[in-house]
Amino acid sequence: MGINRIDYCQFLLSTQTNYTMTRFADHAQGVSHDAVNRLLRRDKLTGQIIWEHVKGDIVASPRGCLVFDDSILDKSHSHCMDLVRLQYSGNAHGVIKGIGMVNCLDVNPQTGQYWIVDYRLFDPGGDGKTKLDHVHEMLVAAIASKALTLSHVLFDTWYATKDLMLFAESLGKRHCCPLKSNRQVDDSGSERAYRRVDSLDWNAPELEHGKTIKIKGFPKAHKVKLFRVVVSTNRTDWVVTNDLGQQSTQDVQDACALRWKIEQFHRELKQLTGVEKYQCRKARIQINHIARAVLV
Repeated sequence: MGINRIDYCQFLLSTQTNYTMTRFADHAQGVSHDAVNRLLRRDKLTGQIIWEHVKGDIVASPRGCLVFDDSILDKSHSHCMDLVRLQYSGNAHGVIKGIGMVNCLDVNPQTGQYWIVDYRLFDPGGDGKTKLDHVHEMLVAAIASKALTLSHVLFDTWYATKDLMLFAESLGKRHCCPLKSNRQVDDSGSERAYRRVDSLDWNAPELEHGKTIKIKGFPKAHKVKLFRVVVSTNRTDWVVTNDLGQQSTQDVQDACALRWKIEQFHRELKQLTGVEKYQCRKARIQINHIARAVLV
């Protein structure tokens, strides 16, 4: 009996604890462990296959947003597995062994729907690319080849770099991203030295409508709008946007809340598909397993 991509995806959906080849073979009539191994070795799946499956389902919106973030597939117990490397995990709040996965979501803020449209695996030893390089490539592909309808690009603090923000602007898109608390900025119009963004003074109108600043390292005349967004009693975000006409801190907070859609995607991917629990050592099999888990 032959098996195909759909069979494997259905296996990932139905099993709850054991995602190995032998588990699949034991519960599929006429399927051997070797047949599953061959299936996962012969394909060469990439993020493009995700786009082929979701492009017909996307509900476009003129206010659509692209959200970028990465997630670490925990492989703490791995001793000899391709693609696994030490890297920082926000979920673990420390450095762990894992496979880095950089994801791109298209979010419709009017309906609350979201679709994974692209992803990349972080393998600097194989392709020499950083996570920032992957985001750059996916942003180009989303606009140039996928022709997605969007107005904003949302990053996390890790991706709030000069190059990415200026690149998004060069594409005619608005960006909205939080800054790290120690980022050096100037709100005095060059009258004072740069200061940490969390040390700025705020009056009541600025708290409500934001203030115009310059970020250190950006072109001399380049300004962005900064907003002080209180997330909780023990957390404040410093959010910047190139939309200088933005006048509402609440609107910025609502836009930033859309970034949590990608955290929701990460949680669903890990909890429902077994994307972290596969035990094969070879890179090609891991890559194909991850692609099928995202397809699910």
